[in-house]
Amino acid sequence: MEKLLQVHHVSKSYGKMQALNDVSLTIPSGKIIGLLGPNGSGKTTLIKLINGLLKQTSGEIVINSFHPSLATKKIISYLPDTSYLDENLTIQNTLNFFQDFYEDFDRQKAEQLLSDLNLNTKEKLKNLSKGNKEKVQLVLVMSRQAKLYILDEPIGGVDPAAREYILRTIINNYSDEASVIISTHLIADIEPVLDDVIFIKEGSIILEGNADDIRSEHGKSLDALFKDLFRN
Repeated sequence: MEKLLQVHHVSKSYGKMQALNDVSLTIPSGKIIGLLGPNGSGKTTLIKLINGLLKQTSGEIVINSFHPSLATKKIISYLPDTSYLDENLTIQNTLNFFQDFYEDFDRQKAEQLLSDLNLNTKEKLKNLSKGNKEKVQLVLVMSRQAKLYILDEPIGGVDPAAREYILRTIINNYSDEASVIISTHLIADIEPVLDDVIFIKEGSIILEGNADDIRSEHGKSLDALFKDLFRN
């Protein structure tokens, strides 16, 4: 199985604060992985390092044989946890933007997914609810033919009825050659779709492996295990 992402002994500090401490992991292709931890655990720092938005203090990150760079931006499709689109744009404008910017963007797929969600492409983003803005951003990200999808809190702002559709969209729109990393606090919602899981606490990985194996070993759901591991 292809090693899609390799993180070798990566640390990241901000002055005296250690955000990540000697993190190592390998992610193969064809998996949906949950990156799970409380606020301040290092999840977003790790995600930004993989995306090349931050530079590690030490260690190495390799994505499909490349270090984070312009080359890996063609490999990774990233959904940040905050809105990054111009609120004055229409949904149609955002489709045009992605089509111009990303060679691997499948506009037909995006338009079909937006239609499934009953989103009018003539509507401006500023007129949409928070949940619908997040749906638009997820559709754009999942409509790229990327090798690694990184989704930071993809279902945090949508209503429970839409979460199942969004998770189904994630499952159905990546290939066997690609993997998806999902970072979220809503463990119970995403647990059914996870192949593997990474628990991170205070900048260190404290548990990782196959989701079924971890459930079997600990005799409880990932959601219950999360609550045990991170109980104050």
